[in-house]
Amino acid sequence: MTAADTYYDSLETRDEDQRNQEQFHALADQISHAKSNSTYFAEILDGVDANSINDFKALSALPVTRKSDLIAQQKKSPPFGGLNAEPVDKLANIFMSPGPIYEPGQEVKDYFRMGRAMWAAGFRPGDLVHNTFSYHMTPAGMMMESGARAVGCPVFPAGVGNTEMQLQAISELRPKAYVGTPSFLRILLEKGQEADLDMSSITQASVGGEALPPSLRSTLIDLGMQSVVQSYGTADVGLIAYESDAMEGMIIDEGVIVEIVRPGTGDPVAPGEVGEVLVTCFNKTYPLIRFATGDMSAILEGQSPCGRTNARIKGWMGRADQRAKVKGMFVDPSQVAAVHKRHDEIQKVRLVVSSDNNVDAMTLKCEMRTVANDQLKAAIEESIQNLCKVRGSVEFVAAGSLANDGMVIDDVRTYE
Repeated sequence: MTAADTYYDSLETRDEDQRNQEQFHALADQISHAKSNSTYFAEILDGVDANSINDFKALSALPVTRKSDLIAQQKKSPPFGGLNAEPVDKLANIFMSPGPIYEPGQEVKDYFRMGRAMWAAGFRPGDLVHNTFSYHMTPAGMMMESGARAVGCPVFPAGVGNTEMQLQAISELRPKAYVGTPSFLRILLEKGQEADLDMSSITQASVGGEALPPSLRSTLIDLGMQSVVQSYGTADVGLIAYESDAMEGMIIDEGVIVEIVRPGTGDPVAPGEVGEVLVTCFNKTYPLIRFATGDMSAILEGQSPCGRTNARIKGWMGRADQRAKVKGMFVDPSQVAAVHKRHDEIQKVRLVVSSDNNVDAMTLKCEMRTVANDQLKAAIEESIQNLCKVRGSVEFVAAGSLANDGMVIDDVRTYE
């Protein structure tokens, strides 16, 4: 197999320096575009010199826009909260995701950049794709169709439901590729066998929308699939990362810059540490910059054995929203992070929320850079009171004893 057959394009095999140079050069243009055409970014990036954002350190100083903020922003300034950089009358689509959150769509080839993930999944020009993501209100169906069409694949827009009709279509149209959730693929394959319908034409699958545990992947292979790989994206930014046939982590898409930050902040975590996924994209219609997805992941060391050179993430590792209500007050990861930042002596923290006889309690467990003492303990406890508005105790713990799972607030209360 030649490199042309293996890779979607030459961007996938750039060296790190070339990729960073080209992406940050494009980012300067994107920031200027966003400031000139989006009222929201004009406000939050006021005073930012676009050309000065030329590396990850400079990028990390820019404000974060959270997915959880979009609902409020869109209510304040409908329909997109001023984040769109093209007017509504110039759009091709408006989609709706739960919240509700509205997303703009445009008539641009592979607008959501899903083609790269489908190529890595083994889709090739002319392969008929059976697309089971919804075309109703949400962008999922059209997101995947645009990717398949970019590869050169015709698409059967199956959508969700109507299982019996889908089985008939598969047995008669003989698609080679499947797009949808892995659990629905299992249903189709198993029900096809029960109905004595031939499902064997489908050999490649690009799945998403839910977890793909090894046991389910193995079951799908046993049911006749040759390849089942995942992609990870959101309705807001499109593709973020994808698996290749190496199946060692998920390779970051060439059309985004990904940062992993401490939940509730915009502060990058150490390499390999679990944190929240922030995405900056180059979409001229919806120029999201430092967009916090609310998803957790971590950067993997090294490059994929498949030869693609971009960084990899571990995949989806849970949600970053760890807000807890303690003694009637909400405590957010951002408040815990503020306590952490106030004391340079702290290496890592985790706030444990517990209850004894229905009385809430907070304990901030701290790994320290320096030798701890009672004076420092009292100072940190005072910071907890001031910044979290709830009294909490401090417990110094051994270095490396707090798990690398991105957990900032661990609510261990049980209710019987």
